[in-house]
Amino acid sequence: MRDEKILVVDDEIEIGEIIKDFLEIEGYKVFLAFDGEEALKSFNEHSPQLVILDLMLPKIDGMEVCRTIRTHSTVPIIMLSAKREDTDKILGLGFGADDYMTKPFSSGELVARVKSHLRRYTTFSKSISNENEDTYTFDHIQISFKSHSIFVHGENIPFAAKEFQLLKYLILNENRVLTKEQIFNHVWGYNDYGDINTVTVHIRKIREKIEKDPSSPKYIQTVWRVGYKFSRS
Repeated sequence: MRDEKILVVDDEIEIGEIIKDFLEIEGYKVFLAFDGEEALKSFNEHSPQLVILDLMLPKIDGMEVCRTIRTHSTVPIIMLSAKREDTDKILGLGFGADDYMTKPFSSGELVARVKSHLRRYTTFSKSISNENEDTYTFDHIQISFKSHSIFVHGENIPFAAKEFQLLKYLILNENRVLTKEQIFNHVWGYNDYGDINTVTVHIRKIREKIEKDPSSPKYIQTVWRVGYKFSRS
């Protein structure tokens, strides 16, 4: 039995059971949920390392479940849809899905994607949580999550608390598009009545501190009409 736990959410019980069977053959511990409310409850109860999430769900739809999970977790989320035209909706709206598959799909492809996402997530999680390796380095930038310090070309650059939290959130969601709403809710919180445009202001300040050319950023990229994403490439 593997250590990884997977949450499978699909209102079609038969499909959910089939996915569960295939993943359990691979040694994963699998939990099933059949609507959005049950999905969130199961996620909080079992803390899975990956979620397979159908788009169309009763009570709370898959997009809202995905968005809710993303407010406090970076686990990989693979979304399922019966319609090919939903692809742009799943990825384009930027609610935090890592991948998508259109039904019907092969069990082999699903298992391969699950393994790939878990391998990448586990490697990245270890790289930022190991006490002996508490720094995250890319190009000429070094960030310590433990000491909340950032060095650019060896120089310690002052960061306000919210700037650091925002940058950390982007890094932990590398290559994932985050909406302004997601960033605001995560960094400032749902109960904060501030202006969501403060996200744009903080992004600009961070770019001025870490980007070689803030007007043409390499790391913090703007995704037009959606939000932002962090990328090292």
